Amino acid sequence: DGKVYNPTTEPETKRPRRLPLGCTLRHLWGWRLLVKVMQTIFSLVAVVCEELVEECYNCSGLYFFEFVSCSAFLLSLLILSVYCTDLYESLGEDKVQKV
Repeated sequence: DGKVYNPTTEPETKRPRRLPLGCTLRHLWGWRLLVKVMQTIFSLVAVVCEELVEECYNCSGLYFFEFVSCSAFLLSLLILSVYCTDLYESLGEDKVQKV
């Protein structure tokens, strides 16, 4: 025969289905994915609405709203990026759950 390498005895496992840019929906799917996407969209809308305010007389509440809505948007993006990319496996499930 003369072959140097034999075919492997272990079956090839199929890689999980990936979306473009290395995304995967393996860890976040169904209603949880929908909720996180809606949370991200609503927090972005809140940031945009806050930026549309041109004039205010007592701005402390507006500044607090700006901080909260911007923080919510950034944290939502972080959660989506961790759960929907390979970063979840890189960090490990136990570390992700702790955070």
